[in-house]
Amino acid sequence: MALAASIHDQESQNAEALGNDVRGLRKSRGLTLNELALKIGRSVGFISQVERGLSSPSIDDLRAIASALDVPTSWFFAHDAQDDNERGLVVRASSRRALGTPESGIVEELLSPDLGGSFEMFRSVFQPGAELPNEIYRETEEAGYVVSGQLDIWIDGKHFRLMAGDSFRFDHKPYRWKNMGETPAIVVWVVSPPVY
Repeated sequence: MALAASIHDQESQNAEALGNDVRGLRKSRGLTLNELALKIGRSVGFISQVERGLSSPSIDDLRAIASALDVPTSWFFAHDAQDDNERGLVVRASSRRALGTPESGIVEELLSPDLGGSFEMFRSVFQPGAELPNEIYRETEEAGYVVSGQLDIWIDGKHFRLMAGDSFRFDHKPYRWKNMGETPAIVVWVVSPPVY
């Protein structure tokens, strides 16, 4: 009986973590419950139950949600291996959730335990030659610290070449970046409010 209760508790915690991720991603994309429901062909009630951890989506529903929110399906499975005492508090290097691939030029690993809270933190690896060629503007305050390599960043049209040990911060300003170096640039990047 204790084993069944333990399994139920684990499933409940995983459903809650999944729901928090879906809600955080949906909000960061500026989608309402209704808009997400329309995108995946499900009801608002279904999405609401998933976000509150009351219902677990099928793998097909999870794929549809991931596609609608522009993340890989695997993004939602990282919670399964976490120690209960660490859930929501600690992220082990081997358990980071990642977006992107080296072939795409950038890999971003979530350093924050989840997508809740007032900010998110990433370890971003920019491959040599990778760039964001066109300025983007987000309703965010952002900051970063260059761990290694170099990264050129344009903030509100001003160019800065950042080297290992340098840092930056900007608030509601357009920006773009490029790694003009010969090695990957590794940057710890903080965004508030969360956008992923």
